[in-house]
Amino acid sequence: MQKNTPSRNTIRLTRRGRLALIAAGAVVAGTAVAVPLLTLEGGTHRATAPATLVIPEGWRAAQVYDAVDRALHLAPGTTRRSLPQAGLKLPEDAGGNPEGYLFPATYALDGRTTPRSLLSAMVDTANRRFGGAPVAAGARRTALNVYQAVTVASIVQAEAGSKDEMGKVARVVFNRLAKGMPLQMDSTLNYALNRSTLRTSEKDTRLDSPYNSYRRMGLPPTPIDNPGEEAMRAALDPPAGDWLYFVTVKPGDTRFTADLAEHERNVAEFNRNQRSGGPTAK
Repeated sequence: MQKNTPSRNTIRLTRRGRLALIAAGAVVAGTAVAVPLLTLEGGTHRATAPATLVIPEGWRAAQVYDAVDRALHLAPGTTRRSLPQAGLKLPEDAGGNPEGYLFPATYALDGRTTPRSLLSAMVDTANRRFGGAPVAAGARRTALNVYQAVTVASIVQAEAGSKDEMGKVARVVFNRLAKGMPLQMDSTLNYALNRSTLRTSEKDTRLDSPYNSYRRMGLPPTPIDNPGEEAMRAALDPPAGDWLYFVTVKPGDTRFTADLAEHERNVAEFNRNQRSGGPTAK
């Protein structure tokens, strides 16, 4: 993240890095939906498997794979390597990439649970939650298909500091798309760089990647995390508003505006807070 106020040619839209909380193999989730897991035949028996696995909203696929490996006591990388044989029922637009469709919820485990059965349960849950008529209708209202709506929801999940902010963040995305403006989202750049940080440099914004929304127009090619239902609702039915910019000046103080000069003042305040060692903005 830059410490200087950006020039008008490199206006920063957001200043946010989402950090997943992992402690000793346990995960902490905001809201999670209990989902019974249907195990597949032929799974390896593991009597020591934990009873459940919680996938929080906003985790990236890589975090999910690592959590599955830990929960099932498998060698690191086992779950990721199982993807080609998993037979996941993903939308065609996904191109086999389950990012966005590993639905955040609490999944039951037993001794026959395998990476394949667990990932399938996550994707099947996402298809049930995202595949209904209300979701399709909401996507059409915003001139998106369902996969694109999930992509917007993933950005909202990464960028919004609270549920109350999600609708406004979604509206910023749509307003910028409608005006032909690059999204300039730090969250998409963080995804390309496989990190979560509050600090994005000018060098970072020159990265040659389809996920660099400073250089590339439109949405990223895939979701950037696995959003929950609140973020999806925000993406499907954002509130009316003319906002084009937002920045979290300090925790609990996110400012949305359509005025570039006002946004630059807000960014300058954020930078002052960073330099003074004040509370970390998100």
